[in-house]
Formats: sequence, structure tokens, C-alpha cells
Amino acid sequence: MKNTISRRHFLKSAAISAAGFAAFPQLVKAKYNEVGEKFIRMGFIGLGQQAMYLLNGFMSIPGVKVVAGCDVYDIKRQRFMKRVTDFYTEQAKKEGNKDVQSDVQIYENYKDLLANPDIDAVVIATPDHWHAFIAIEACKAKKDIYLEKPLTFTIEEGRELVKSVRAHGVILAVGSQQRSDPNFQHAVKMIGEGRIGKIERINACVGAPPKPYNLPEESVPVGLNWPLWLGPSEYIHYNHELALPISLDPEVNEKMWGAWRWYKELGGGYTTDWGAHMFDIAQWGMGMDGSGPVEIIPAGYKDTKFLTYIYANGTIMTEEPFNEKKTKGVKFWGDKGWIEVSRGHFLASDNSLLPPKVEKTEGAYETKIPHQLNFIESVRKHVDPIVPVEIGHRTCTVCTLGNLAYELKRPLKWNPQAERFVNDSEANGLLTKKYAEGYSI
Repeated sequence: MKNTISRRHFLKSAAISAAGFAAFPQLVKAKYNEVGEKFIRMGFIGLGQQAMYLLNGFMSIPGVKVVAGCDVYDIKRQRFMKRVTDFYTEQAKKEGNKDVQSDVQIYENYKDLLANPDIDAVVIATPDHWHAFIAIEACKAKKDIYLEKPLTFTIEEGRELVKSVRAHGVILAVGSQQRSDPNFQHAVKMIGEGRIGKIERINACVGAPPKPYNLPEESVPVGLNWPLWLGPSEYIHYNHELALPISLDPEVNEKMWGAWRWYKELGGGYTTDWGAHMFDIAQWGMGMDGSGPVEIIPAGYKDTKFLTYIYANGTIMTEEPFNEKKTKGVKFWGDKGWIEVSRGHFLASDNSLLPPKVEKTEGAYETKIPHQLNFIESVRKHVDPIVPVEIGHRTCTVCTLGNLAYELKRPLKWNPQAERFVNDSEANGLLTKKYAEGYSI
């Protein structure tokens, strides 16, 4: 995939951001009413905190109907059913249209949801170790896919998912919503126009790598299918921090993110959790969406203070804070100036580089819908979204390369074209992982 893909996808996302977050529901409704197309019927796989954010966004888009949900935890299935039913019931009352109502189906096993022929597209918001398996099955079932980041758990899984998406002709959008954020888009636009000159180095602050699983064992609660939660992962004992419990009466929802992401047996730590956002913007700004680094040096190796990525053009990216607050974000250093950008924050070496003011909207970052709207429009037109599978894979690869360098405690040489380590059988052996019995990619 050529590096020019970043410019092509930037033009798409820039057009979307021009209207601002608040304008999207009205914009979509107008388009939907004009063309009179059928509803896109969506199913959700994984019904935790992130799925609830995404649910609010997708249900607010006219022309979309959420009809099914799947989770291995029964109380989360109940919460999903209640929220969807309540939303459409209230919508029907407001519009005086009984047709807005629809029955919602719930499932424990994702394969049963994928077998439903009435579902057009799925949202996959499970823990990372399930991403590739469910997404590849969704490709085979001819469902279009909105897949949460990071794309996959291993690099080999990412390669196989790219093949599957293209072989089955489905649309896959990665939940890298920062690419639909006007601030990040403006930063990349300024860089692309050469406003800060040649990019020499980048600070991308994301956080630490994963640690070994060390939570105490607890009894599995009634209603949670723990073997199915683990799926392809080798056995890990249950702790409530992995599959966060909730209640419905009274309603008490998750107050934090599932801790599975911090343990190397189940996730990639901050390296993949925030790296999937910030390394993503760095790759985009460098024009490296179709490539990657050629050398990775872990923090702590000899005199290396920060995880370091070296690119073939000489650009150096470090996992390094750019301010005292250690804000999760990216700072681009060019030979003519600099730009630093994070969520809701933009600074530059010259005021002429600053973006136009955009009206702020309330609510969690995940609830803002331009990125989800882009997916729906891509499904209708059957064209690639802002962040297609190839870009998601390349970003995820950068994250995973960092974790592999940490694990091996030494520099690694990487060939981004071949997607293999150079003369390094030990490292190449870590491109995949050992799965639980009965699972293979």
C-alpha cells in the first residue's frame, strides 16, 4: 500500500470535519430522507463500557437501526436490551411513528449473531484477544465491520484480517476516532503543506507496556461465561477488574476501563491502548500509513531513555512526554517549527499554524459521532472509510513492535515491506502467539 494513502484519506476526513460535530445528525437525516434507502441494521458484539458509548452514537444516526447485541455476561445483555428498547420506544413517541420501534435480539455467542441474515453490519467492542477471530468470522458472514482499536492482538492476526476483509469484499472501519477530530486533521494538514518543514522527530506520549497478570483469583459470578470470555486466550483466572460487574436496579455502570488491557496475556498495555491513537496520528503525519519504522529500541537498553522508533527517512519517534502533565498526545518537530496536539489541545510554534475554533460538544470523547457517521456512509456507498483495515493494521503493528522490543529487551530491525524482522528468528517467532486448544488464526 503506497504512502499516498494518507493524503487520500485525509481529504475524506477533512470534508467530514468541516461541518463540526454538532451538525451531523441533521446532515445525515437530510441525506437519508432524500435517497430513501433502507435502514442499516446493526448488531453489537461486546457490550461493555465502550460499546455503550458507541451505541449512543450509532442509534442517533438516522437510517441506522440497532437490532442485536451479544455478550458473554448476561447482565450486560440485559442492559443493552433495555437501552435499545427504551431509545426506540421514546423515539416512536416523539415522532408518532410506531415503525421506529423494533425488537432487539440478544445472544451469548457471537457466532449466533453473525448467523442472523437480517444484520448488515456489526460493531466489535470486545477485549483485544478476540478482535481478529470475531472480525474474520464477520468477514466470512459478509457483515460490514466497525472494529475497536487496536486492530488485533498480534501482527500475524492483522495480516490475516487484512486478507479476509479484501477477500470477502466487506467494509471495515477501525475505531481510531481521532482521525475524525478537526484538531488532529488540522495538524496533519499543516504538516502536509510543509508549514513546519521536514519532520525530524516526534514525541508521542502513550504510556507504559503491559505487565504480567497478577490480579488475585475470585469466584466467577453467576451469569458470566468465563470460558467463552477467554476464548482463544490461554487460561487466566477470573478477577472482577477484567469483566467489570454492573447492576441494573439500581443502575450502576462501569466506573473504569476493563483492566485486561494492562496485562500482556490479554492486552498490550498503554502501548497499544493509547498507542493505537497517538502512534496512529504520528504515522499519519509522517505519511507512513502504508509503511512503518525500520528499527525499534526499547527504553532501558544501554543509554536509551524512551522507547524509540527509527524510520528509513531518518525521522525518530520516541514514546516521550512533551509537557509536565504527560498529556497523551503527539508533538511534531520540523526544521521550521513545531506542532503539538492532543484531545482538546493544540499548540504551535507560530499562531498562523493554529486551527480555526470549533464549537465544543458535551459528553465523552467516544460519543462524538463523525467517525461513526463516516462508517455508515462508507457502508452505504461501499467505499473505504477514513481508517480502513490496512491503516489500522499498520498502526497496530507499530504498537506491537514496541511491546516486542520491550519483551526481548533489545533493539529490533524491521522490514515494513515484508512485515518481518531482519535476520531475527527469535523475534519473528513472536509475530503470532500460542492459542487455547481449538483456536487458530
